[in-house]
Formats: sequence, structure tokens, C-alpha cells
Amino acid sequence: MIRNTGQGMQAYRLSQLVATFGGELRGDDVEISQVAPLESAVAGQISFLSNPRYRKQLADTHAAAVIVAADVADLTALPAIVCADPYLYFAKVSALLNPPQRFAAGIDPGAAVAPDAEIAASAAIMANASVGSGARIGERCVIFPGVVIGDGVVVGDDTRIYANATVYAACVIGQRCTIHSGAVIGADGFGLAWNKDSWLKIPQIGRVVIGDDVDIGANTTIDRGALDDTVIEDGARLDNQIQVAHNCRIGKHTAIAGCVGMAGSTRIGAYCTVGGAAMFVGHIDIADKVHIAGGTLVSKSINKPGAYAGNYPFSTRDDWLQNAVHIRNLDKLAERIKQLEKKLAGLEGNKHD
Repeated sequence: MIRNTGQGMQAYRLSQLVATFGGELRGDDVEISQVAPLESAVAGQISFLSNPRYRKQLADTHAAAVIVAADVADLTALPAIVCADPYLYFAKVSALLNPPQRFAAGIDPGAAVAPDAEIAASAAIMANASVGSGARIGERCVIFPGVVIGDGVVVGDDTRIYANATVYAACVIGQRCTIHSGAVIGADGFGLAWNKDSWLKIPQIGRVVIGDDVDIGANTTIDRGALDDTVIEDGARLDNQIQVAHNCRIGKHTAIAGCVGMAGSTRIGAYCTVGGAAMFVGHIDIADKVHIAGGTLVSKSINKPGAYAGNYPFSTRDDWLQNAVHIRNLDKLAERIKQLEKKLAGLEGNKHD
């Protein structure tokens, strides 16, 4: 039986979760209505252990039930769901317990919608949103207050665009996407030509094309292409405050953490991960299944899958300054070593004469 808890959430028995997501139920078939961390969980909540370092929290938790792997299942007397990947299982349970908020369909009187825009009857257009001429908004879309949808934009079914995001003219957004507040999709790329004593702006005539099931974080900016399109493929995940320059391409199911910067015409493959604050110079290609550590400067193409890092370990300020002095003198040191090697080779030669 599924029942409403009175706070807008449904309660599920562990057996129902197992029937839905798999796994093995151990202990009592208790009812839960929310997820929580081990250290703060209380009655009616389920938690999980995916990192062995937190075993003590497992022993001390007040959760009603836990999600664990088989190798630690015997460490708790609590009701448990045993599975291969507790973190993934927890994510599925959390999504079940916390579905997206639903909104009434219709166009708010305070919205500005062009007469020739095509708005699905099931879509919700909230107050102070603006939808341009020829734009098409799909079924069950939600356009939050202050959003600006430019002329000719296409927004696929079940997409949500949160407050004050902007989608420039002619851009295309797929189905089931989420674009968070402050994101800017389709601003001009940084295309300039030097004209003796001043910059000449190059018209940016491409689009941004975003596939299905893509998440775009708050204040992330994706520039339109100079000639061809900037493309974000299906299932990609972009965190907050990322800069994607013109004509970049991000492959399917690639995840990029916050504050990453990508210069123009960077192409990142599918199933990649990029740590926060990594930087990419322009006109390079990154293969599929490449994993870039946070803070890395990627200055050339990567042709093989694998993990890559280019950040220097931190140290105290004084140690860092001393090491920086040594690094500055590496060329001189290398030259001295070459000279010493020549002298050593000469001495070795004299011994054999």
C-alpha cells in the first residue's frame, strides 16, 4: 500500500522499493517517506552507505532503514536494502520520493507571448515570461517568471526553464531538459578580427542546439556558433557557471562540473567527466571516456580514453615560492646537466683509452 504522509509526500514500504528497483530486503518491511544522510536521518527516513570511511555513521544512525552493499550489510541491525551500488539505488529512491513539482497549464496574463508563438495547451507560461515570434513551446513545458524565449526558439516536451534564464533567437532545446536560473543560451560568441587599430565584430550566425535530457546549471553560458552550431548532445550534464564558447560540441552523457571554461571549437567526446575549474584551449578534440581532474589546463587534444590531470599539489606559501624559484631555473639546470653529462662521457672515454 502507498499512502500520503500529509506533507505532500508518499510513503513506501521497503518491499515496494525492492519490487521497483531490485535488491534484497533484510529485516523488517518498514515504511519510509524521505531520504537523508546517515548522520541526520530520523524515523521514517532511509539513508545509504557507499563509502567505507563512514561506517561509524552507519553504526550511529537513527534512520529507519539503510541502503548498503553486501560486504557491509552485517554491520547494521537496521532494516536494509542490499544492492550492488548503494549510491545509485539511493538516487533512484530519492527521485521517486521527490518528484518535480507540478504546475497548472496555461499562460499567465502577465506573460508577454507573441501572437504567432505556438504554445502547447499543457504548457505553463508564468508571469513576466517573454516568448518571441515564431517560438514553439512543447507539451508540459514550464517556463518560469522572467524567462526570455527569443524569436524562433524551439523547446521540446517536458522541458523546464527556470526564472530569469534567457534563450536567444533560433536556438533549439530538446525534450526533458532542465535549464536553471540565470543561464544564457545563444549569446554571441567571442568572434573578432583585428582591423589595424580596432576590433571588427564577426556576426555569429550559428545556433545553440541542445539535445534531450540535458541539464544546464545556473548562470552557465553557452554561446551560439559563429557559422555552424554549438551542440550539447543528449544526456549531458553541465553544472553552474560554466562557459561554453562558440562552435563547441559536448558529447552525450558527459558531465562537467562548475566554473569550467571552454574556448571556441573545443570538442569533448561522450561519457567524459570534467572536474571543476578545468580550462580548455580552443580548437582541440577530447576522445570519448576521458576524465579530467579539477583545475586542469587542457592545452592539446586527447586521443585516448583515461584519466588526466595537470594541477600541481598545493603546499604552504613558503614552500610553493621556493619550488617556483626552482621551476623558473629548470632550463638552466637542464643545460648544466647536459654539460656535466658531456664531461662525464669524456672522462669515461679517457678511462678506456
